[in-house]
Amino acid sequence: MVSPTDPNQVLLTGENSFMRLSHEDGGPLTVRASHWRVLLSPGGPGHVLFLSGEVTDDQVHIYTDNVAMTRWLQGEIQGLLTPEFGDQDIPVIDAEFERLGDVRSFSTEAIVSRDADISLTWYDFAEPFVIRAAPGSTPGRPHGVYSVFIPARRAYLTFNGETSEGRPFPAERDGHESSTACLAWSETWVKPH
Repeated sequence: MVSPTDPNQVLLTGENSFMRLSHEDGGPLTVRASHWRVLLSPGGPGHVLFLSGEVTDDQVHIYTDNVAMTRWLQGEIQGLLTPEFGDQDIPVIDAEFERLGDVRSFSTEAIVSRDADISLTWYDFAEPFVIRAAPGSTPGRPHGVYSVFIPARRAYLTFNGETSEGRPFPAERDGHESSTACLAWSETWVKPH
């Protein structure tokens, strides 16, 4: 009988919803956003938004309510997923985070800092599905990940009242309808002991 207990070390659990918008499928990104709600990590719990695109003049902005968690996340996971977000020399901006909505209709993450009022909104959802990747199964990544993806056919970002250009595009995953903009909830990252 196969054990129902995963043998790996838990690094992080929480959420990592993302948004990659563009004017055309495969075209240059107008928005690249990675929003984390971390419940458990060596850096503690907290939130962070990694953001780049037209609204930031293509510069990376990092908003957080836990700097220690953010720096750990950059070095351990986020830098492997999106190298431009892994640079720990980029200053972080203190911010407050709030979720609005209901995934049956829409989900919005609201981020407020001294100089920015940002919201990321996902809606028109496809059927959720679970992804699981064992540690080392993705080249260049020693980690494993388990997550519930809730793909959004539509999404947008506002930055200080200005709505971003671009939209998400379909991105099939192993026969499941997916998107370049997904809620990724119940996400757990692991690595071998």
